[in-house]
Amino acid sequence: MSRPRLGFLGTGWIGRHRMAAILAGGAVEAVGIADPSPEMAAEAAKLAPGAAVVNGLDELLALRPDGVVIATPSALHAEQSIRALRAGAAVFCQKPLGRTAAEARAVVEAARGADRLLAVDLSYRHTEGMRRIREVIGEGGLSHPFAVDLTFHNAYGPDKPWFRDPVLSGGGCVMDLGVHLVDLALWALDFPAVTDVSSALFAGGEPLAGRTDRVEDYAVATLTLATGAVVRLACSWNLHAGRDAVIAAEFQGSAGGAALRNENGSFYDFTAERFRGTARETLASPPDDWGGRAAADWAARLAAGARFDPSAEELVAVAEVLDRIYGR
Repeated sequence: MSRPRLGFLGTGWIGRHRMAAILAGGAVEAVGIADPSPEMAAEAAKLAPGAAVVNGLDELLALRPDGVVIATPSALHAEQSIRALRAGAAVFCQKPLGRTAAEARAVVEAARGADRLLAVDLSYRHTEGMRRIREVIGEGGLSHPFAVDLTFHNAYGPDKPWFRDPVLSGGGCVMDLGVHLVDLALWALDFPAVTDVSSALFAGGEPLAGRTDRVEDYAVATLTLATGAVVRLACSWNLHAGRDAVIAAEFQGSAGGAALRNENGSFYDFTAERFRGTARETLASPPDDWGGRAAADWAARLAAGARFDPSAEELVAVAEVLDRIYGR
């Protein structure tokens, strides 16, 4: 059976990293590369010397790829994903899939209608630590999970202006970082319904208070789940954190606890532990090369002939929670 042929749309740092992870397995081949920066496209071409360098999505789709990998600014994700799906290509897209739940829903429906595989780069699911924590929860190791505490503070912030434009980004640190936190909590708990959401958003230390001319750089939110569990999340850009990043996902149950925490401010190194009273057990520790696993998994499933996966509905569920955090 021939290998699926892929087009890569957007080949900045993240796009090239995911491209390398996808091609490393050898199950797919790159046939096209498109990026508005000739320098970025040239760097990507080094990973796939036989791929055509083209101008934009139209020319990429003219190559009739079996799949398209999208790593472009957020405002373009939904429209580009829908065009690719309707052209018959599977899609792997950077997060967020859409700036709103309506956009995410439209993409999922396009994937369903085309019967094509759709996935989003919710990469923290693929850390070994979170895999192990989800196993523990699924096996009943915490008994009744009743509290989840999620944190993602980035002491830096996005370096591209569009991230801070509400129209282009759809939101600030919640859209950029909080999407991972919401997804991790719901995924680990097998996607229970969210019955209530409250939140507070800040920009430059001041309450955003419904302003639509800027995005939040600090946010806290509380989700109440149909199971009775409560999820608290906090995320930020440019926080005075005393380190590069503070990232954690902590789960408490009636029979134990578990936590994923980054080490020494790292964006990449995580330790996962399980707790019983004052005792602790290490579930996973660095090194763990997890960054490209979501992309590689999508490529492997595509090569195995996978079509539309109904679990794509989870993408809409996460987007709906983000809408509620934003009060829309």
